Amino acid sequence: MIGDSARRAYMGSFTSAGGRGVTAAAVDRDTGALTLLGSTDAVPDPSFLAVGPRAGGTALYAAGESTPGVAAAFALDGDVPALLGPVQAVEGEAPTHLALVGNHLVTANYGSGSVTALPVLADGSLGPAASVLRHEGSGPDVGRQEAPHAHQVLADPSGRWVVSVDLGTDSVHVCALDPATGALRPHGETALRPGTGPRHLAFHPSGSLAYVLGELEPTLTVCRWDAAAGRLDVLDRTPVLPEHERTGDAARTYPSEVVVARDGRFLWTANRGHDSISVLTLDESGEKATLVATVGCGGHWPRDLTLDPGGQWLYAANERSGNVSWFAVDAETGVPRHAGSVEVPAASCVVLV
Repeated sequence: MIGDSARRAYMGSFTSAGGRGVTAAAVDRDTGALTLLGSTDAVPDPSFLAVGPRAGGTALYAAGESTPGVAAAFALDGDVPALLGPVQAVEGEAPTHLALVGNHLVTANYGSGSVTALPVLADGSLGPAASVLRHEGSGPDVGRQEAPHAHQVLADPSGRWVVSVDLGTDSVHVCALDPATGALRPHGETALRPGTGPRHLAFHPSGSLAYVLGELEPTLTVCRWDAAAGRLDVLDRTPVLPEHERTGDAARTYPSEVVVARDGRFLWTANRGHDSISVLTLDESGEKATLVATVGCGGHWPRDLTLDPGGQWLYAANERSGNVSWFAVDAETGVPRHAGSVEVPAASCVVLV
């Protein structure tokens, strides 16, 4: 093994497009550089990954973006993740995202427009699906919004609610998860501007604001989050690309991921059709975001962005160029500077441990 297990990155990739599945890498904290260690293709098309504790170590969880969709747990005791327990069906199609919420793993199933909760067992492995909550509705884009398409799911900062972002319904859903049974109970839904196609959401470090990134419109919607009430209210909208690149065909740049700085000063988005990372500053309240720069993503079609725990390095998973790039983040301006890349065919995401 290289170094210790705390210095690791895990990268998902689409096996159906030539990817290796889940690839492990050692992380050099001084340079941000990744050194590949090995990979496993035990799960098809692991489009998103998450990490969590388990007895005696750490577990890695993967959503297999297949039809029918699956989820799996891996032990991280060696250089290459090892399957932990059986691969479980999510009882939905094409899961694109997953998150640990208490003692359950929750997946967002894009193809079926649903959210699934699976119990996490004592050893970190997964049990069969406990419940499935199906979204309802559609949007004005007949090609992409003919039905619900849940794209992301995460726990809110208080841990009381499960938040899911639905590209097909132009809305963000809030539900409650029963920790004893895994039952998902609908609580509320916030409508965004029709045709926005919301994809991902990130919370402000204060826990009182959320930023929702549109995929069908290159916009960021700023929302107030009330954890006590489980309520999301729209405050403002701001572009994530320059004005001359937001009209006609150029508007379809398919933003993919949004990341907020640990100190709440900056926000970054990945823009696939634009092959760029946008840098936005946040005012002291966090309610006003301003686009200040765009830089190249170090490849083609950036599907995911990840910030290291220290806020010094930003990683982009470039799906179509088949690489993961890393960037040094300027502490004063928030502008990332390309520092290197490593080959990861059909890269889908990066998580750091």
